[in-house]
Amino acid sequence: MEIEIPPMLERIENRLERLDTAPQEAFRLAGLPEDFPQRLRDGRAPVPRGKRLVALAEALGTSVSYLVGLDPDTEPPSELLEEDQASLGLLAGDEEALLRAYRRLDVPGKAAIVQVVVRMAGPEPEEPAKAKARASRRL
Repeated sequence: MEIEIPPMLERIENRLERLDTAPQEAFRLAGLPEDFPQRLRDGRAPVPRGKRLVALAEALGTSVSYLVGLDPDTEPPSELLEEDQASLGLLAGDEEALLRAYRRLDVPGKAAIVQVVVRMAGPEPEEPAKAKARASRRL
C-alpha cells in the first residue's frame, strides 16, 4: 500500500531538491520545526499559514500560491495569509478540531467543503438593525 504524500509536502520537497537546500535550514528560516515534513505527512501538523507560510515560500524561493497548489502567478486566497486563530486561543475545541481537519485538505477540497457547509447552514441571520428597518418600511 502506497502512502499518499500531501500535495504541499511534495511541492516543498521538489523546491528543496531544486535549490539543493538543507531542509532544516529552510524550516528554521520559516519558523517551523525540523521534523515539519514528517509531522505534515502524518497529519500531526497543519499546513502553515500567515507569516510562517510566507516565510516558508521565501525560504524555498517560490510563491505562496505555488506551495498551496495554485498557479504561481495568481494571488493566494487571503485566508491563507491570516494568522492561525487557534494558536491565539480564540476557538472552542470543536471549532479547532474542524479547523485542523480543514487545513489538511488541498485548496480544491477546501473550496468544496466551504460550499457544502454554507448550503447546510442556510442563509446567514439578518442583523437586528436591518430586520427592524425592513419591518418599518412595510408599515
